[in-house]
Amino acid sequence: MISNQVIKNSIDKLKAITRIDFTVCGMDGSVVASTRTDEDISAELVRQFAASPADSQEVQGCHFFKVPGEEESEYILVARGSGEDVYMIGRICVGQLQDLVAAYRERFDRSNFIQNLLLDNLLLVDIYNRAKKLHIEAQARRVVFIIETRTEKDSAAMEVVRNLYGGEEGNFITEVDEQSIILVQQLGPDDTYEDTEQTARTICDTLNTEAMSAVRVAGGTIVGEIQQVSRSYKEARMALNVGKIFYSDKPVHMYSSLGIGRLIYQLPVSLCEMFIREAFTLQQPDTFDEETVTTINKFFENNLNVSETARQLFVHRNTLVYRLEKLQKATGLDIRTFDDALTFKIALMVESYMKYMKTNET
Repeated sequence: MISNQVIKNSIDKLKAITRIDFTVCGMDGSVVASTRTDEDISAELVRQFAASPADSQEVQGCHFFKVPGEEESEYILVARGSGEDVYMIGRICVGQLQDLVAAYRERFDRSNFIQNLLLDNLLLVDIYNRAKKLHIEAQARRVVFIIETRTEKDSAAMEVVRNLYGGEEGNFITEVDEQSIILVQQLGPDDTYEDTEQTARTICDTLNTEAMSAVRVAGGTIVGEIQQVSRSYKEARMALNVGKIFYSDKPVHMYSSLGIGRLIYQLPVSLCEMFIREAFTLQQPDTFDEETVTTINKFFENNLNVSETARQLFVHRNTLVYRLEKLQKATGLDIRTFDDALTFKIALMVESYMKYMKTNET
């Protein structure tokens, strides 16, 4: 929970002020941290004191103290020296260590609570009880972001996200798997979906610049109750998956802006295969050559505008018309008309979805 290095830093600072050596031991007598390099505290002596009912005791020219935890003592502090001054300074050190333990426990408990909340591992009554105990506001506007990194356990990316949002009241930053950083952000009463999308873009741009980490960022919908946070997380997870399939060229994916891709993602593969067979009775889309695919994509990007598409493809208008007519003969669909273009566009998205599902099954 609390690292040995944190304890070491704390007692080193106290020694620099008081010139008294300190040793912190576990309840089993093992040394956790010390200001001395030639540590000679007897583990047996520490265990005997730990088992005694006394909170403090002077033994062999040293003051022994128990550092209280939530239910029982966490550590044994040994202050070198005797007399009232050493006793008083030892008590100060105990208080500092006790505050450190409490702060790190609350931080750990909060992180553990948020992780279980995201993964739906808590009963409704437990959610509100634990939120109250951990001083987490139950009714607040929140949104969940998933930051997916290219490498596992990207500590640089985590540090950047903590610096950006970790200091803001009501925000939580945690992990639920090796490749994702989760930000649960508390919003103001006037924050909109445009604001949350801007937050996602800020995260993406900052990580690309400062951490040199190419990431994808996805966000769920805004929720108003603590128990709805898991829903926002699931929506962000869906947005991330849908974005990979249908909008792979974009690094930011918001659940509220997924469009038809969100519907296709929830269809069974068998129904998708049936639709492809019915839509393409002649030639299947996975058999198109690169030139045809480029022409189709550019035509859709330009809202079915033949002249603009021809200009961007650097071909004559008649050449583009010839390609589109050739495509019509091959597929039975004329994408210059709205109905056929709509069918074609949906079919291409369905085809991408099927490829993704088959790839992830193997």
